[in-house]
Amino acid sequence: MYTRACLTGYATKSQRSEALGLCLAAFSAALPYLGRFLEGAGAAGRVPLPEGSRQVFVIPDDLSAAQKEDMAWATYVLLQNTNTTSVLIAVGDVLCIRGYWDPPADIPKNAMIEWFKSQMEQAGLVNLSSALYLPSISDTQLGKILPQGILSVLAQPIVSNADPSSGETKAEGVILLASNANYAYSEKDRVWIRAVANKFRRAQ
Repeated sequence: MYTRACLTGYATKSQRSEALGLCLAAFSAALPYLGRFLEGAGAAGRVPLPEGSRQVFVIPDDLSAAQKEDMAWATYVLLQNTNTTSVLIAVGDVLCIRGYWDPPADIPKNAMIEWFKSQMEQAGLVNLSSALYLPSISDTQLGKILPQGILSVLAQPIVSNADPSSGETKAEGVILLASNANYAYSEKDRVWIRAVANKFRRAQ
């Protein structure tokens, strides 16, 4: 009886520890998002949306429900908590496009994704190894991918963890943010955006 009681008590403590560990892990994963919400970042100083652009929200149909949720949540918090009007997340061949953009009119979803991929390649936004921040940009610097009226652009690469043997990293994707305000992204913004990008690293 004593042995059984001890084992039962041990199992209960183990279960509690496991539950606590899961809660802490979930809380740690959410810290970048929670921090921005608590600070109220982006709530003030929002800029008018670009004229002539239309709202776009495109996620590939063949993603899992969890992947769609991750993409939808990340694009939402980036739009809500930074001075951003247009956001694109590319992980490998998978793109999620949200916000105000100027793709060709009446284009089907699959064709729109391919159009954005082509424009990103032409603009040199594929395989970035370090962040590209253009705080004051002209309409022609990145080709046709940007909506009219965009004044700031941040391309934050999604970079793999360092290889244990070689120490090398590789580009796995990019988060592209655009704003119609000059100097839209502070150093603090860029640190937080980099933390969001790191959430999309592929498991090794």
